[in-house]
Amino acid sequence: MLAHIGMMLTMCAWGSSFLSTKVLMTDGGFTPVEMYVYRFLSAYIILLAFTYKKLFANNWRDELQLLICGLCAGSLYFITENYALKFTATANVSLLASISPIFTTILMAVIYKVKMRFGVILGSIIAFIGVGCIIFSSGIGFEIHPKGDILALTAALSWAIYTIAVKRISPLYNTFFISRKIFFYGVLTALPFMLMQHEPLHFKLLFDFNQPQFPLNFLFLVIFCSLCAYLVLNEGMKILGQVTANNYLYLQPLVTMIAAYFILGEQIFLLGYIGCILIIGGLVISDKMK
Repeated sequence: MLAHIGMMLTMCAWGSSFLSTKVLMTDGGFTPVEMYVYRFLSAYIILLAFTYKKLFANNWRDELQLLICGLCAGSLYFITENYALKFTATANVSLLASISPIFTTILMAVIYKVKMRFGVILGSIIAFIGVGCIIFSSGIGFEIHPKGDILALTAALSWAIYTIAVKRISPLYNTFFISRKIFFYGVLTALPFMLMQHEPLHFKLLFDFNQPQFPLNFLFLVIFCSLCAYLVLNEGMKILGQVTANNYLYLQPLVTMIAAYFILGEQIFLLGYIGCILIIGGLVISDKMK
């Protein structure tokens, strides 16, 4: 039960993180890569302060697998998703990125020979339809833009690969160590993209308390959306399993819709309510129906 609650709280943080990201990127001028590097680097430094005694994995095979985790759950996922927004509609990215739990179910069946239960398949399909209802409830249509859509699908597949890669090493190391290594390799593999950008850096705004909206929103992203979220996520996957834990990703658009209603005053349409029911129903079916 605590694992389920933890996953729901994680999705609440991730689903509402777009508000803080919007403030930093729209008002502060941060680029997607710059914002990502600052978030993960800060989370890494905080974790390192508490887990500095063990810096490396037990062997190079595990270290390489942690590198794959950092790449897939960090730089590759966030950068492909952010750049997808440049080439296709936001609705397309939101919907296609939500396919990640389906990719996870398929990869688990192929690689670990985990039986694809009917309840999981049915629940995933129902929840995915619910995500579509929420995304398109405001009247935005789905238009095919190959470059951006492929990038969005790459982000979804990248996250699914991370959940598969972390499965083998989860029993071997504690959650703090795994999360710290993910942050480290996530930053390391993103630095080349940051060095190639031509826009000026805006890190000084993170310490400008005369404009508190920047440091406060950044702290929310670091503490709750990066540090706490990844710790809870990795622990949740140990307890619930990769498939069940990843199905909670369907809650993100629901949380985003509710947060936008209360904070931005955006209206919720009938299709949004239907989507809410379908997502929750899909998650219940996926977890309970054998």
